Amino acid sequence: MRIIALLLVLLIHATVAHAKTPDQLRADLINEMVERYGFSKTQVTRWLYQAEKRQAILDAISRPAERRLNWSEYRAIFLTTSRIEGGVAFWQEHADTLARAEEQYGVPPQIIVAILGVETRYGAHTGGYRVLDALHTLGFHYPRRGEFFREQLKEFLLFAREEKIQPTMPTGSYAGAMGVPQFMPDSFRTYAVDFDGDGKRDIWNNPDDVIGSVANYFSRKGRWKAGEPVTWPADGVTPAHKSLVDAGAKPSLKPEQLTSAGIDIGPAPPGSKLSLMDFETNDGTEYWIGLDNFYAIMRYNPRTKYAMAVYQLSEAIRERHGQLVPAPGAG
Repeated sequence: MRIIALLLVLLIHATVAHAKTPDQLRADLINEMVERYGFSKTQVTRWLYQAEKRQAILDAISRPAERRLNWSEYRAIFLTTSRIEGGVAFWQEHADTLARAEEQYGVPPQIIVAILGVETRYGAHTGGYRVLDALHTLGFHYPRRGEFFREQLKEFLLFAREEKIQPTMPTGSYAGAMGVPQFMPDSFRTYAVDFDGDGKRDIWNNPDDVIGSVANYFSRKGRWKAGEPVTWPADGVTPAHKSLVDAGAKPSLKPEQLTSAGIDIGPAPPGSKLSLMDFETNDGTEYWIGLDNFYAIMRYNPRTKYAMAVYQLSEAIRERHGQLVPAPGAG
């Protein structure tokens, strides 16, 4: 046992000895931007040393609300009258663009609108941190996910060069998410589109680009299946079905696996794969059937509570919008 303990101590010391300091990591990133991407070393160095370490960012990322709240509490944040009415107003104002996005990408208006409602209240709260500060702080001072945020910092510098803007200017969330749809820099570079043809991809101030970019994201990364359902409640589920829940939110279960266990799965499309999800509420556990389109929402944010909030908000917006706007040819 003493030999094992000694080996563990030596391993820990070796790991610490090889861990790079923030200054060393910063130097590595600067060299990569110069050697791989052709940036000016002087310019990149100046940008990174203009970035500030923000303790508020480190505090914020350490306490995500979703881990603390049950589904009832989480749902109450997003399924509000003001957010539903705000979604209806956004839909009415941008109906033509949303219709064009659905025609081109197959993503229904209510899903696009609900994403914007959950993320930023339709652009009202896009974040007040400089993106450069957020990615710098998390890339060099948050070891748990530092590698991810350093990659995002590289993508951000590439984004700034491509879009011809100063890296010190854009603002976003504490995690570096940008604009009305809260795209990370790599998502912007891959999925943002110039949906109005003005030569720019502006997800801060241009609703057309915001709508088209979200639809493109769902189509390409989420692989949204036009016309197919998203989720519905499951009946007949008990704690004895835990292994089916533990299979995960990505649809992988055949319908007969659920029906043979005594679960009423509802109107599953032929040949579909399903998931079984549980949500702890103030009144007990709810169980829901998930399909590919539910998982498509999770490609935007990988939490089931987030995806369910988007879906239920989208349905509330769709129902309210339908009450206010007559169907084509009605009347």
